[in-house]
Amino acid sequence: MYSQRGAAIAAAAVLFVALSGCSRDTGNSGGGNQQPDNPAPKSAQAVFTPLSAFVPSAPQPVKATDGKFHLAYEVQVLNILSQPIALQSVRAMSGSTTLQNLSGEGLTSVIRVLGAQQPSGITDGGPAFSKPPAAVVGPGQSALVWMDVAVNSEAAVPRDITHAIDLEVLNPSEPLYGKTLTENVAATHVRMTDPVVITSPLRGIHWVDGNGCCATATPHRMASSPLNGNLYAPERFAIDFVQLNDQGLLFTGDKAKMESYAYHGADIHAVADGPIVAVMNDRPEQVPGTAPTGLKIDEYGGNYVVQYLGNGRYAFYAHLMPGDGVKVKVGEQMAKGDVIGKVGNSGNSDAPHLHFHVMDGPDPLASNGLPFVIDDFTLEAQLTPQSLDTVVTGQPAQYDPAVKKATRTDEMPLYRDVLGF
Repeated sequence: MYSQRGAAIAAAAVLFVALSGCSRDTGNSGGGNQQPDNPAPKSAQAVFTPLSAFVPSAPQPVKATDGKFHLAYEVQVLNILSQPIALQSVRAMSGSTTLQNLSGEGLTSVIRVLGAQQPSGITDGGPAFSKPPAAVVGPGQSALVWMDVAVNSEAAVPRDITHAIDLEVLNPSEPLYGKTLTENVAATHVRMTDPVVITSPLRGIHWVDGNGCCATATPHRMASSPLNGNLYAPERFAIDFVQLNDQGLLFTGDKAKMESYAYHGADIHAVADGPIVAVMNDRPEQVPGTAPTGLKIDEYGGNYVVQYLGNGRYAFYAHLMPGDGVKVKVGEQMAKGDVIGKVGNSGNSDAPHLHFHVMDGPDPLASNGLPFVIDDFTLEAQLTPQSLDTVVTGQPAQYDPAVKKATRTDEMPLYRDVLGF
């Protein structure tokens, strides 16, 4: 939820970013280190697997603005050996069909060894494997791999996924395990449940989806929270909304002054009917352009509102203005479109923005993020990858010419989308 990368749009509360119409059934959204609906791998006999792996929270498909159905989830691995294990690739499989193949830099960018100083666990002067590994998991170490399986149609969404992990050990122990092997592990059911349909929390044009899902390893996507003895992924589908002006500028004037951001104080609207279950409204706003430090765990969201949407789903609106910038009270019943607050810069934020996500519990951090779709909006354009790094310095946005303006319904915006509501 919150700011990172020294960028105004980059806002993720990274307490622990791994350094640290068809008929459908419902299922548990999964929480912490639970393994909901994860079937054991089907095997004729027991197979020794030096790398243990499981899916903490079963994936749920959601249609996005690229026309694909995305399943964003994590695979957690654990090295049970007393020697390092090199990972070469991780493949998501549906039967014999490869849904996603992560190797080389593609795997390095989305794997984090917990507690390792280097993102992939690779250190200078480390052990020599037969070929360069994408990641090294040390003895007793655990790692997270962030997956994004994307298929072209709802009919192509798999009902079950397994994972083939290609790995190498330094010292084999024949016949128990050889030097190189492929493990077929981390089987999980797919939650065939429709994502919640919401209306936009904002109004107006040129709103940018910063740090949203799915393919890029954004601070939101890779944020994990070790809380209450569990590891949560509350920001799986979170969006940081900032607004550009007609010239494609995020701000005009002094970057450190709030008045330079024209959208500061914009109304935030309830995305659905439902009661307010949590409110914070006394956190001060931060100085734009500077990443805050020294925040306590309950201060990351700044001023925020949590609204219950029904069916175990909660909406989280964060970084609001203080005082009258929060318009609601706990217990107040909201109707879709009601104003609940104003866009601010409180908490772990380095520029005014609205952090929004849907989760499976009322706690913004001790919960797991759930997918959602917006009922009606305009996909105006999409920023180029480089533009995100330059627009926060005051330069005008650059747009991908391949993305054409179009009206969209019941889709999830993607990272770098420019939206009108």
